[in-house]
Amino acid sequence: MSTDVLSGSRLEELLGDEADTLLNHRSTTIDASELHLPGPDFVDRIVRDTDRSSTVLRNLQWLFDNGRLGGTGYVSILPVDQGIEHSGGASFAPNPKYFDPDKIVELAVEGGCNAVASTVGVLGAVGRKWAHHIPFIVKLNHNELLTYPNGADQIMFASPQRAADMGAAGVGATIYFGSENSDRQIVEVAAAFEEAHRLGMFTVLWCYLRNSAFKQGDTDYHLSADLTGQANHLGVTIQADIIKQKLPENNGGYTAMNALGNGSYGKTNKLVYDQLTTDNPIDLTRYQLINCYLGRSPLINSGGASSGATDLAEAVRTAVINKRAGGAGLISGRKAFQRPTAEGVELLNAIQDVYLSSEVTIA
Repeated sequence: MSTDVLSGSRLEELLGDEADTLLNHRSTTIDASELHLPGPDFVDRIVRDTDRSSTVLRNLQWLFDNGRLGGTGYVSILPVDQGIEHSGGASFAPNPKYFDPDKIVELAVEGGCNAVASTVGVLGAVGRKWAHHIPFIVKLNHNELLTYPNGADQIMFASPQRAADMGAAGVGATIYFGSENSDRQIVEVAAAFEEAHRLGMFTVLWCYLRNSAFKQGDTDYHLSADLTGQANHLGVTIQADIIKQKLPENNGGYTAMNALGNGSYGKTNKLVYDQLTTDNPIDLTRYQLINCYLGRSPLINSGGASSGATDLAEAVRTAVINKRAGGAGLISGRKAFQRPTAEGVELLNAIQDVYLSSEVTIA
């Protein structure tokens, strides 16, 4: 397992033309001193004051203490639940050995991850072998795409009790905020998270947007800082201990939706755009973070789909943006498991190296 952090020259090489913009940016929106930033004492400093039980605190501390990033307050999580929504064939054809749950958990361990997040089937298949070696995060709901015609809805596949029985440290769930099914999903996930906390597990929420109206022309406002920020705020409202969000690529989703002329949409404030955000991706991501109670619920960003040769550079870029914004880590799956194991480990280690690097600081 590699222990070398990325050198400044290597970082600049991977970031390319964005190196100066991303490495030297100084945020003038919300000052870093106002944020609840990651650190070795995060559970004692922040989570201890909540209503979470001592068992939840212990499991969260295990998460933060495990893997190459153990003791830093940052996390690197391997998620492999794509076999449901993306289908097993689409997800694992590039590397068929990952049809085997044992190989999935093995990659997380060999890659130095803090935890592995997957389905009740995957983690249950190897629970007795691995649950005491690496924190399990059981993904409770999924969007299955075998029904015709395909739809977009998160439905429950497992219960918090089942996750606790297999020795999981945490549970995860997705809500498609903005979708026609979001009301039901919010109620279901809120109840599941309450039960998970009662059973001593921490909670991770995939705060995704889903509505065809959010895509207007060539601009995809599913990745808008203002809309994803509000999704995060709804997520912490139902007591998600960690928020997972896609990296923002634009802003002004509320403005664009109101411009459609179909009646007023939502609520926003001009200060969001004039003072709390800029066009820099670090500031857009910081706006996502401040909606997580200024970082009381850590923000982790998605590693995104596998693009092939550019995966390493894309993953490092995302990690730099997340860390400099004040986020707590990355959750990266397809970029890691859709390639030979050694390359997957190398990519996961490169992500972790960003968080270990003293040269990448809070903006």
